[in-house]
Amino acid sequence: MTITDDDPLRLMYTSGTESRPKGALLSSRSLIAQYVSCIIDGDMTPDDVDIHALPLYHCAQLDAFLTPDIYLGATNVVLPGPDPAMILDAIEREKVTKLFCPPTVWIGLLRCPAFDSHDLSSLRKGYYGAAPMPVEVLRELQQRLPRLRLWNLYGQTEMAPVATVLRPDEQVTKAGSAGRPAINVETMLVDDEDRPVPPGTIGEVVHRGPHATLGYYNDPDKTAEAFRGGWFHSGDLGVFDTDGYLTIVDRKKDMIKTGGENVASREVEEAVYRHPGVAEVAVFGIAHPYWIEAVTAVVVPRAGTTLTPEIIIAHARQQLAGFKVPKYVVVTGSLPKNPSGKILKRELRTAHAHLADTRVTPEP
Repeated sequence: MTITDDDPLRLMYTSGTESRPKGALLSSRSLIAQYVSCIIDGDMTPDDVDIHALPLYHCAQLDAFLTPDIYLGATNVVLPGPDPAMILDAIEREKVTKLFCPPTVWIGLLRCPAFDSHDLSSLRKGYYGAAPMPVEVLRELQQRLPRLRLWNLYGQTEMAPVATVLRPDEQVTKAGSAGRPAINVETMLVDDEDRPVPPGTIGEVVHRGPHATLGYYNDPDKTAEAFRGGWFHSGDLGVFDTDGYLTIVDRKKDMIKTGGENVASREVEEAVYRHPGVAEVAVFGIAHPYWIEAVTAVVVPRAGTTLTPEIIIAHARQQLAGFKVPKYVVVTGSLPKNPSGKILKRELRTAHAHLADTRVTPEP
């Protein structure tokens, strides 16, 4: 790719949760179009007082919040990291009105012992994204912060990053949805031959519009593959309902193929989160000599709660079809995350790949 002075570029690397990070080349035009989408669809104003606790090399914190805030002239409070107690202190001290957190950080805030002792009444706007928000956690947020208006911003680094938005008045009726395309984005779903699929049918999420990256740095082959047909192929699987709302089913790479059936890791995670003792969970597949892939869950219990694999499996059997129930469950104290709060499933797959070595026969 040739870089010229006609349209200044910025190199932003993808998060690397699944594979080696790729360098997305974002033009000034891409970024400004994305700021406009965030400001309009996210109801951002100059009166906002915003906390920035995630790394500023992460596109969500930098380009969906800090830079639009600067563009508007809003007040910005930059923290050294997403420590829950530090965030709660800053909200109370600075009378913060606006906060973005990935789901893992929102969960950390809710579980923080200091949550209920802080004055959070100034907080009016809450945003989540970077990973799917468990519906049970979303409901808890709405119960414990009833005056907080919530937005879900979904996208990818390659879209600078926002692609779709779920607004506050849609959080209950469309809970779990990624919303509808942002004002400067077109989104559709396609099958494996890149043909559009109708509502109710799972397909790969593809986007086009002025937000999109110009390509990957020094990688014309990946650029051509990602932008085949003129649309950016996200690698996410989703489904549109008849109202035009998008729900993300899974990453293509995270779809578990077990015993001839496809299992979406997000569906299993949502089911496990319904257990009152679960603080966090990550579900993924590991290679198995009989099932090809075995559904595996790594669970973090809430403070003061004792969980066992047997408890989680029994709970999952009440929520899910038999083939979706985890074959293996590991209870642990924490999940590996990158600095922007995304769970590193590739590390979990590697760390727990040995589980299937101990069981090679069909399971009941």
